[in-house]
Amino acid sequence: MIFVINLEIMEILGYVSSIIIGVSLGLIGGGGSILTVPVLVYLFKVDALLATSYSLFIVGATSTIGSLDYFKKGLVNIKTAIVFGIPAIISVFLTRAKLVPAIPEVLFKVGDFSFTKSIFIMVIFAILMIAASYSMIKKNKKKVEIVGEQKFNYPLILLEGGVVGVLTGLVGAGGGFLIIPALVVLSKLPMKEAVGTSLVIIAAKSLIGFFGEGGEHTIDWTFMLSITAFAIIGIFIGTFLSKKIDGNKLKPAFGWFVLVMGIYILLKETVLK
Repeated sequence: MIFVINLEIMEILGYVSSIIIGVSLGLIGGGGSILTVPVLVYLFKVDALLATSYSLFIVGATSTIGSLDYFKKGLVNIKTAIVFGIPAIISVFLTRAKLVPAIPEVLFKVGDFSFTKSIFIMVIFAILMIAASYSMIKKNKKKVEIVGEQKFNYPLILLEGGVVGVLTGLVGAGGGFLIIPALVVLSKLPMKEAVGTSLVIIAAKSLIGFFGEGGEHTIDWTFMLSITAFAIIGIFIGTFLSKKIDGNKLKPAFGWFVLVMGIYILLKETVLK
């Protein structure tokens, strides 16, 4: 009886957290998607590898909805989205279709401890969370002003797009914390336009990565769509709050939360296993 009650509480927390994921996306322009996999794994008890698949769809769908408002305001740079998005889409597709299935179920053993495929994915995810937290916590002192015609640093954009695509394919996170700074620095976009363009890139590569999988998992569409719906509700709440609250002021606090979560996951999957 106690177990059933605890399970129900965990599920309720999971749905509440799904709303928070959407709120953070609508309020601070990104970062929330990095909580999707931990919510699925630790609150809904979904297998880590399957959770990355669900996350790709959830992140892709919520980013699509989140980008609509930016489209209306003319804050999406289509040319940049194509230039950055193509290598990201190709790499995430290949990662999900070829690389992830090729990873062995057990990578190595140390005594009674087996470093499995699921643990590997969660460790990579934890490291990604810690890296993401730094980008949210640090203060940006310099503002990039756009003067003259936009110029692309093609080699670095292609490299960055490819790296982001591989990471997205491995762990199912959108990678906005990597994409937005890259668009500002390498494509010379204003911050708001970088956020809108980032959402379009995340939506495209995440959904293509999800549908490009080789049918390795049985998808519970009812469950996945319900989580997606709660996250989308959160986006609308976050977008409404963004008109009243400066999301940049909340970003450092959210960054510290992500940092703690990242360290916890790293310890839980290794030392505390």
